[in-house]
Amino acid sequence: MSTPSNIPALSGGEPVLPNGPPAWPISDAAIQQVFTELQASGAWGKYHAEHTTQLVKLLKAAYQAEHVLLTSSGTAAVELALRGLKISNGDEVILAAYDFKANFINVTLLGATPVLVDISKDDGQLDVAEIEQAISPQTKAILTSHLHGGMVDMPKLREVAQTHGLSIIEDCCQTSSQASIDKQSVGKFGDVAVLSFGGSKLLSAGRGGAVLTCRDDIAQRIRLYTQRGNEAYPLSEMQAAILEPQLDQLRDRHQRRLEAVTAIRNLSDQLQGLCPFSTRPETTADYYKLGFWYDADSFAGLSRETFCRAMRAEGIPFDPGFAALHRIHSRRRFRQAGRLEHADAAHESLVILHHPFLLQGAIAAQQLSQALEKIKAHPIRL
Repeated sequence: MSTPSNIPALSGGEPVLPNGPPAWPISDAAIQQVFTELQASGAWGKYHAEHTTQLVKLLKAAYQAEHVLLTSSGTAAVELALRGLKISNGDEVILAAYDFKANFINVTLLGATPVLVDISKDDGQLDVAEIEQAISPQTKAILTSHLHGGMVDMPKLREVAQTHGLSIIEDCCQTSSQASIDKQSVGKFGDVAVLSFGGSKLLSAGRGGAVLTCRDDIAQRIRLYTQRGNEAYPLSEMQAAILEPQLDQLRDRHQRRLEAVTAIRNLSDQLQGLCPFSTRPETTADYYKLGFWYDADSFAGLSRETFCRAMRAEGIPFDPGFAALHRIHSRRRFRQAGRLEHADAAHESLVILHHPFLLQGAIAAQQLSQALEKIKAHPIRL
């Protein structure tokens, strides 16, 4: 006999997490102390002072970067990285057909053409093996993102880029300095890297971002573009101050996310119908999102969108993935290399689990399993 506890919440049952998906950002004692000190000192209203200076110092150490330029958003950081590489009208920039829309728009904003390549079936990341077929005499750079807990094969990508004289922009907006490849922190594999401190990110200031590079020429071009008697793309003192304690907490929170993801991967049979992105042994990911390939047949034909609604009703923050770039933009705006079949699959069947849920550690896997069992045992009819 069914009880309210084993009926899906979307069908009127009791949710696994009655208070809903975990909130983010967290307003803990460290953050509250920052606001108190900012109010008392008046530092919140300053243009440039100790907090932006300290944040630059901390990010340089975390990413071993020679230059850190704070920005108003991750999207602005990508634009500035492209400008730092002198991307302009008539150039081409290679990126995955499944990527954040703003990266595509930033390329076209500078008059360049996005060249879209497929992603890997295993981990949903840019498929480095598809790069060489996409290169033309107009190709100047590769813009690649670490997405949904996956890690781009940056050592191989760098080999391809060096062979063909191309620059790399490494988009680290969905990861952190705790992520590494071959024991080297992300953000070090390209000519320039970008970060985001948006409201939902692992390090959150509501808005904000940064450009990282070890190349003096890139940093100088960006400074010349942004300095206009004032800072055209600023991160405020208040935002910088809020990020400082989060950097102190990052390692501990990273470990809790890893514990949760490891436990989720070990669910095995309970995960039938949800296949998490794979990871290579030489990588350590951090998880802004955890990506899964969703199989509707394992859930009695439940659509991806309704599945996500059902999981959110249980208090577990699932959402559909991005729309693939080649599916939402006119073909006049980009060049396509190859069939993009895995990007098509991502457009139709990828789901993502948001990181605040993972901070619970291993118990997150138990809650996820409970919610999945309810939805499978009692198919939802809307």
